[in-house]
Amino acid sequence: MKVIEEKLLIDGPAGKIELIMERPDAPRGIALVAHPHPIGGGANTNKVAYTLAKTFVALGYAAFRPNFRSVGLSEGEHDEGIGETDDLLVVLDEAKRRCGDLPVALAGFSFGAYCQTRVAKRLADTGHPAQRLVLVGTAAGYVENSRQYDTEAVPHDTIVIHGSADDTVPLDNVFAWAQPLDLPVVVVPGADHFFHRRLHHIRDIVTRAWRH
Repeated sequence: MKVIEEKLLIDGPAGKIELIMERPDAPRGIALVAHPHPIGGGANTNKVAYTLAKTFVALGYAAFRPNFRSVGLSEGEHDEGIGETDDLLVVLDEAKRRCGDLPVALAGFSFGAYCQTRVAKRLADTGHPAQRLVLVGTAAGYVENSRQYDTEAVPHDTIVIHGSADDTVPLDNVFAWAQPLDLPVVVVPGADHFFHRRLHHIRDIVTRAWRH
């Protein structure tokens, strides 16, 4: 499968948005991938975001990985997920302009996962819901040295992946968010927040879910 990879700069609400596009010939869908918190050094080159993008490309999706505000060449200032949600929707519009009105998968890691729950709500509210979500290390509840995350409700078929040894976002935080939603959580034993040496589990979980 031939894949075109490009770095792009597009106009967003707060200035330029830098992004990586990986597009196979005749994509079957669009995967919008959101990286972790910029204040903690998050960028679209983060290994979890990279793994999510590559997994979706292997599944035949065109993957779009923007840098959030103030990261890389993306302009603007960090906006606690509010402006970042707007930016992700702009990137999605650009993706549809380039690829057509294809099914949309939303994938995010940590702060990026939190933002994608907001994007999913906005899309659902406009009558154009995402095909499915993949949320890894989801920022939910109180996260030390960060803030309180009021993570949005998501559909029951959302793939939620979390590490049992995550000391950034405690697993109990995710359980507390997921339980009222009757939302299953896939727990990877021994995985820390960044899934060191366990990135292959993310790839395998997503790939199996998509092929069933």
